[in-house]
Amino acid sequence: MKNPLVCLGLLGCMVMLAGCGLAETGAVAAAQGESAAEQAKQARETQERVEKKLDEAQQAAAAARDAAEASE
Repeated sequence: MKNPLVCLGLLGCMVMLAGCGLAETGAVAAAQGESAAEQAKQARETQERVEKKLDEAQQAAAAARDAAEASE
């Protein structure tokens, strides 16, 4: 291309189009990061609930054993 204005115009268009793709990619990555963080939070809460239920079950089993031994 012999006209420098045409070259600059094409370069400008290419940069703008590339920028749009990068912005979209960044938005998708941010959304995925938030989703992963929410999933991790939910997994942590589920783990805490399960651990609490296990502790309660172990305490109940210990109490039942103690009651059984006391009645012998």
